[in-house]
Amino acid sequence: MALVKPVVFQIAGYQNSGKTTLTTKLIKALKDRGLKTVTIKHHGHGGKPDAADQKDSSKHLSAGAIASIVEGDGRLILQAENFQHSLEKQIELLKFFDPDVILIEGYKQENYPKILFLRDKQDLILLEMVKNVTAVVYWMEEMRDMITAKWSMPSFLIDDEAAIIWIAESIQGLKK
Repeated sequence: MALVKPVVFQIAGYQNSGKTTLTTKLIKALKDRGLKTVTIKHHGHGGKPDAADQKDSSKHLSAGAIASIVEGDGRLILQAENFQHSLEKQIELLKFFDPDVILIEGYKQENYPKILFLRDKQDLILLEMVKNVTAVVYWMEEMRDMITAKWSMPSFLIDDEAAIIWIAESIQGLKK
């Protein structure tokens, strides 16, 4: 059976909940399993993300270009301005790289399978609001019983490496 390509999986939760740390570990685990991974990161902090030292391409954008690519020594950086970049369009763009997996960090309200991060008891409301949650990572030991009493899904304490293994195996299991 072939892997559905690409598999799209989300890592969701509020800011500073551990999403990026888990995402980087997951990328390595997927690479170790021979899977090519691309990522989409939602910039949920307000304002534009920092485009580090892209002077010339920034000048191109300021002059009116709607997109600019800088390539050098195997690195490609794309900047685009002045229109909304829907998650679906970002996914379509990344398919160019022929990935096995697209990891999406953020975009809580999208309907892709996801692992949800909960920092404290107030975050439990996300389990009522967010769709297609397949597992939970929580920060406080006392949250486990609250989660498992109401929702039947795998749940992991924040530093439990089993979460990485579970996600990687789940992604590999999304086969047709």
